[in-house]
Amino acid sequence: MEIIRYSDKDLKHFKSLIDEKIKKAKNDLALIKSAYMNDGDNGTEDTSPTFKAFEEGSQTMSKEANTQLAIRQEKFIRDLQAALIRIENKTYGVCRITGKLINKKRLELVPHATLSIEAKNMQ
Repeated sequence: MEIIRYSDKDLKHFKSLIDEKIKKAKNDLALIKSAYMNDGDNGTEDTSPTFKAFEEGSQTMSKEANTQLAIRQEKFIRDLQAALIRIENKTYGVCRITGKLINKKRLELVPHATLSIEAKNMQ
């Protein structure tokens, strides 16, 4: 049986694309975390109590939103790192349901994809 996979040249291209995305994602994660750490004081000590309560409410919300963002970002980084392992194993870009190659354009947009559009539509 013929093994269907991307060429080493293609894999090298996707690896550099993913390395770049990981670098950016880690940078974004650091920004999210620093925003989370630094939004404790918005200089509202001297404002009216009602405004302060409102501020704290929106702060709590932004902390929750930041936490969600951080969790999503960490998952994205893990998915990208898993894609690098698939590149090493030369299984990258092969749909885990159909066994066919995932379209290059799809991988350019979603480099950690493990499903072809065909398989995604079947779900």
